Amino acid sequence: MGRFIYDTLGNSVEIDDRTLAHLRIVIMNKLRRSEPFMFDIDLPRGGERRSYWIHPSVPLQFHFSGSRQPRINRHWVEELMQGASGPNGLSLLPEPTDDGAPEVG
Repeated sequence: MGRFIYDTLGNSVEIDDRTLAHLRIVIMNKLRRSEPFMFDIDLPRGGERRSYWIHPSVPLQFHFSGSRQPRINRHWVEELMQGASGPNGLSLLPEPTDDGAPEVG
C-alpha cells in the first residue's frame, strides 16, 4: 500500500501502489497544464469520503511501498483524465482491461 499525501502526512490516504501510479500520472498532467480540479476518494473505513482540491500551490507526495513500477494501463489513465476534466472531478474508477472494457469480478 502506498500513500497519497496532501500537504502534510496527517492529511494522507492509503492507496494501493498500482492505483497510485495511475493517479500520479493524471494529477501530474493536470497540474502541468495549470488545471486545478477536485479529487474525491472513498476511504476503506466506514464509508468515509474525502474531497481534495488539487492545485499547484498545495504540496503533494506519492509514497510507494513497492520497489517496482507497475505496468501502466493507458485506457485507465484516459478514463481517469476524462473524469478529472469533467464537472465532478477525479474519482477512482475500476480498472478497464487492456481492450478498454472494465474488469468484471
